[in-house]
Amino acid sequence: MQSEKQTFIKKYGEKYCDIKISDRASETLRRPLKLGRKELANRIVFQPMEGCDGTAAGAPAELTERRYLRFAESGAGMIWLEAVAVSGEGRANPRQLYLTEETMPAFAELADKIKERCLKVNGYEPAVVLQATHSGRYSKPRGVPEPIIAYNNPLFEKDAPIPADRIISDEACDELPEKFAATASLAKRCGFDGIDVKCCHRYLLSEFMSAYERPGKYGGDFANRARLYLSCIEGAKTAETENFFVTSRLNVYDGFAYPYGFGVSPDGTLEPDLAEPEKLIGILSEKYGLKLLNITIGNPYVNPHVNRPFFAGPYANPEKPVQGVERIAAITGSLQKKFPQVNMVLSGTSALREYAAAYGAGMIEDGSCALAGFGRMTFAYPEFVHDLFETGSLRREKCCAACSKCSAMMRAGKVAGCPVFDKDVYSEIYKSI
Repeated sequence: MQSEKQTFIKKYGEKYCDIKISDRASETLRRPLKLGRKELANRIVFQPMEGCDGTAAGAPAELTERRYLRFAESGAGMIWLEAVAVSGEGRANPRQLYLTEETMPAFAELADKIKERCLKVNGYEPAVVLQATHSGRYSKPRGVPEPIIAYNNPLFEKDAPIPADRIISDEACDELPEKFAATASLAKRCGFDGIDVKCCHRYLLSEFMSAYERPGKYGGDFANRARLYLSCIEGAKTAETENFFVTSRLNVYDGFAYPYGFGVSPDGTLEPDLAEPEKLIGILSEKYGLKLLNITIGNPYVNPHVNRPFFAGPYANPEKPVQGVERIAAITGSLQKKFPQVNMVLSGTSALREYAAAYGAGMIEDGSCALAGFGRMTFAYPEFVHDLFETGSLRREKCCAACSKCSAMMRAGKVAGCPVFDKDVYSEIYKSI
């Protein structure tokens, strides 16, 4: 009988024979992991995936609850709640989740139901993390673009620069750490186990990391460009306790040429240069004591083949999806081995379909990550954790097709889900875009 690695090589070619495919994925991914006083039952993370289906006030609604209870039943060790706005003007759409005193009871109820459902079905509670964000240039609180940017970027603006009054002022930046602190405090009161200060995918904090040409204290050199993000980390840490931790989903490579990308070579090529990301992670670990980072790269709006390797998407993929997975894995592995004290989550493997879990497990066995994250797969096949632990493998016919339809629904301003494998709820919505 062929091993998982042998069948993978047969499918994808000898070029990828050094890829880390485990033949004991179920065993490896079942291993618990200690995070402070919280012990994860396994190494599987359900990544933050926006459903865009909250109420006008920002509370979780019916489809939100349905999605997270399906996640809870699957048995992932960690469920990472989708992006939750820290301010009204920073919402990415009119249905984006927004945690306030008004909506807090609904969030508390959702957190409790997730833990209760997983405990009932699987015999343990997952760690539940809330992702706190300001959408920045992607802000659409009333359904139309109302960008709040760090600087004008010709890669995005082309020949139509965003008016100067939409560039966030230093004074407005000064107020953001308090908003992240307030959201962290509310999340802790709701019963979440941790908060993610989101710094990825060119949302506001992420965009500042490449603000090389912005004047003032939030642009220019590394210390200035990292100032806002690290100040928001400090704000969130005011809520930290033994039972509530601070983490971050962090872009370490944008895939845009300098001076418009973070984690890229200053020679103008698209080659990764991890010197500054390593410096940043060193600060997060040594100064702020972060023990968990969710690593990501690219931009889902501009170069999604880098961020979430696909078979079908908004343009022809210039590379094989497996090459995109390799890039994410290589960058994550390099950082994990440099910072073994920080537990890093691997992203972007859904395009490997039935091999995704075996790949994540192989990375863990190699010391290239601590946790295997799954995003699009959770929309398409939320019960895959049960199947993996009961049978040792995933069912190909149920795996995410990496077709980008869930993203297309979000970009069209609709609620997002999987119209391929969750047809009863989402197929008609997809047809309407």
